[in-house]
Amino acid sequence: MLMQLAINGLLLALLPLALVWTSSDKKKYRKLVWVTLFLTFDLIMFGAFTRLTDSGLGCPDWPGCYGQANPWQAQSHIQAAELALPSGPVTFAKAWIEMIHRYLAMAVGVLCIVLMIAGLRIWHKASSSSIRPSPSLAIAIFFCVCVQGAFGAWTVTLKLQPLIVTIHLLLGMVLLGLLAWLATRQEQQIVAVAALRIRWSAAAALILLLIQIGLGGWVSTNYATLACNDYPLCHGKLVPSMDLANGFSLWRDLGKTATGEFLPFPALTAIHWVHRSFAYLVIACIAWVACRALKIEGLYKTARALLVLIGVQFLTGVSTIFFNWPLAIAVAHNGGAALLLLVLVMLNYKANLPRQRHIIMQKSHAKIAFHSSCQSE
Repeated sequence: MLMQLAINGLLLALLPLALVWTSSDKKKYRKLVWVTLFLTFDLIMFGAFTRLTDSGLGCPDWPGCYGQANPWQAQSHIQAAELALPSGPVTFAKAWIEMIHRYLAMAVGVLCIVLMIAGLRIWHKASSSSIRPSPSLAIAIFFCVCVQGAFGAWTVTLKLQPLIVTIHLLLGMVLLGLLAWLATRQEQQIVAVAALRIRWSAAAALILLLIQIGLGGWVSTNYATLACNDYPLCHGKLVPSMDLANGFSLWRDLGKTATGEFLPFPALTAIHWVHRSFAYLVIACIAWVACRALKIEGLYKTARALLVLIGVQFLTGVSTIFFNWPLAIAVAHNGGAALLLLVLVMLNYKANLPRQRHIIMQKSHAKIAFHSSCQSE
């Protein structure tokens, strides 16, 4: 079974790898990074689809499905589970959704391994050059995808424990962010020195966005999306009746309090309301950073993309309430968060680029001076 799963993941990864290595592009590592970034974004989108269709336990074991490599082989077990509990989490469709998500995750894992190996090879070959491309980020990406895989397993074995599922989501976003940083580093960038003025505010905006994504994951994993079914008020009030203590008690089973009782509705209201309220701060901060970046050479396109994404994200978030949480809009809202993170990471990289360029030039000049002194002696 494990061998079959590994072959499935490898076969899925071979297609993008073949496209990269058979392309006429001389910068194949750059292309590999962008392809891995694209597939990681797809994985996050499909992960959102898996979670929102309640397919996380479509196969209640890990890494296979009832000990098999695919749902076809586990058909008898799935049918028995459906008959025993018709409204339960196990159906043939949900099993396939869950397993496709796992296959995609394996393929991304293979691509991250290849990225690390290729990065180490480039670093080794550049040992004699004045500037060596550090492989540390590619190594960090590899370790991140390994930890992400572990939390993916715990998501299933701990029966969708909200904290584990939320961390699993956040790690996926961190992986996307690391890949976005690496991809942006492969491009030739011309950014004005004035970009250094916004680097701290851009970093603060990124931290706030990660917190908001974590809060959004907490809403989703606790099924609190429709806990407030009106907007901009919640249950007709600016500050509704809430149970913050139970809502944000982290280590507990799905739908239960820390003491094992059923989670009260005011706790779900608290989860939804905090996510909604914190969104205003995040929107204001990112919009402020983007407006400042619009005036800096080399940052205009990235800043404009951020402003557009903020608007779209706000609309999809409100639409999930007004249209009673349609699946397509809910998935789009998750994808918008991933895109916001991706673009904001790119802005952070560019905002720090003048400083990085200065450090590289200093190291290059120091190395040249060292070689000159050695030759003179």
